[in-house]
Amino acid sequence: MKVSIIGGGGLVGSCAAFALQTGGIVREISLLDVNADLAAGQALDLLHGGPSIADQVINSGGYEHIPSSDVICITAGLRRKPDESRLDLINRNVDLFVTILDAVKQAGPKPDAIVVVVSNPVDVLTYLAADRLGLPATQVIGLGTQLDTIRFRSLIAQELGAPPTQVKALILGEHGDSMVPIWSSATIAGLPIDKYPGWNANLANQLFTRTKGSGAEVIRGKGGAGFAVGVAIQDVIEAIALDSRQVLPVSSVQNGCYNIRNVALSVPTVVGRCGVVDRLEVELWPKEMQGLRNSGNVLRQTVETVLARVGRG
Repeated sequence: MKVSIIGGGGLVGSCAAFALQTGGIVREISLLDVNADLAAGQALDLLHGGPSIADQVINSGGYEHIPSSDVICITAGLRRKPDESRLDLINRNVDLFVTILDAVKQAGPKPDAIVVVVSNPVDVLTYLAADRLGLPATQVIGLGTQLDTIRFRSLIAQELGAPPTQVKALILGEHGDSMVPIWSSATIAGLPIDKYPGWNANLANQLFTRTKGSGAEVIRGKGGAGFAVGVAIQDVIEAIALDSRQVLPVSSVQNGCYNIRNVALSVPTVVGRCGVVDRLEVELWPKEMQGLRNSGNVLRQTVETVLARVGRG
């Protein structure tokens, strides 16, 4: 399997490439970036480590890699300027993203290629990609709340002294302010989370608040998230490569799950070689359901604002 990462020279793209290298599952990793020298440098650095990790082809270049790619991962994006409004940033990122989508479409992706959208606002851009690329919507997946979910699990584990891999908890909805923590199905080592020693409602609120602010917390500390988002991208791409049918909280255009339509957001999604295999409408508490639908309404307003500017594909 060949994975091309657009924005592969940047922090997120290069961390995704490194995670995919250490996973050893995909056969070829190609780094594409507007800064060709940076992408080439990242590819060379990865190439040097190959003998100790996996037998893979690692290279860099431009959109000539798209026609032979099985997965096209888009991480390119712009950072927020001081005093810039959220909508201004969205408009700038949308304009950049549309030029990338047009270039991908012109290059001619495989009919069964899967597009993984990481750039923010990820749910809005996932909807745009599904609308403009001419691929089936099930072949366009946004990273969505997969990153928020593993952040959430890591913080719960740290606070309770539990093994991180045994903490199971989901965040659904928007990758943003209206994200929804799903406490109703959260477990540690198979035990309902509210039965675990040290658990209380106040702690639950604190952990979710910190999760929601985790991106900003990492930016303050090191300038931008890299390692965890790289791992989250690896989770999704390896589920595609292995056709493992993993259930992941990723974003895709909804057509009726939880009665949500015409917007991309994260629900429990079965991910395999053909992209979105299925969506699981697991039972939620009423307040969780309400939060998820609210998330859909918030995102739909932003999508309509964006579409009014750039038009449909």
